[in-house]
Amino acid sequence: MSILNAVIRISALLSASLSLAAGAHITLETRQAEAGSYYKAVFRVGHGCDGSPIKEILVRIPSGVQGAKPMPKAGWQLVVDKQPLDQPYNSHGKTVREDTASVRWSGGPLPDAFYDEFIISAKLPERSGKLYWQVTQICEQGRIDWIETPAEGHSLSEYKTPAALLELTPKADPSAHQH
Repeated sequence: MSILNAVIRISALLSASLSLAAGAHITLETRQAEAGSYYKAVFRVGHGCDGSPIKEILVRIPSGVQGAKPMPKAGWQLVVDKQPLDQPYNSHGKTVREDTASVRWSGGPLPDAFYDEFIISAKLPERSGKLYWQVTQICEQGRIDWIETPAEGHSLSEYKTPAALLELTPKADPSAHQH
C-alpha cells in the first residue's frame, strides 16, 4: 500500500468517526480526568430533535461533583438550581450547605444544522471510576433525554440515548512527585 493510499484511508476513518461522534450524542470534549481535580465539562451538542431547533439544554450535576459553575452563553438565559446538601463540605475555608443540582440554558435557538458547546466548571469527586452526566435537550418540537447509564457488563454504545461519560482516573500519588 502506498503512503498516499494509507493517508487517504486514515483521513476517511477519522472523518467518519468525527462525524459520528459529533452527531450521535451529547458528549464531553474531554472524556477523562483525575479524581478530585477541577474540571471544565464541555458538552458538545451536535443536532436538534429530528430537525427541530434546540431551545433548552438541562444538565444534571452528578452526585459528588462540587461547586458547579456554568459559563453564560450570549443569547441564552441561564438558571442554576441549588439544593440543600445532606453532607455539607468545606471549600476555601467556608462550609457549603447547598450546591448546584442542575444548570439550564434556555432561549437560543440552536438550529439543527448547527453545532454548539455548553460549559460547566466544577470539582470532581475524590473516587475514581465512571461519572455519568445526564443531559436533556428540549427542542421547539420534541426532546431527547440523554440519561441512559449502562448496567454492569454493558457499554454506552448499546443505548440509544446514553448519558455523557467521564472516566475518573485515580489521583496521582503526591509522594511520587520528584523535583
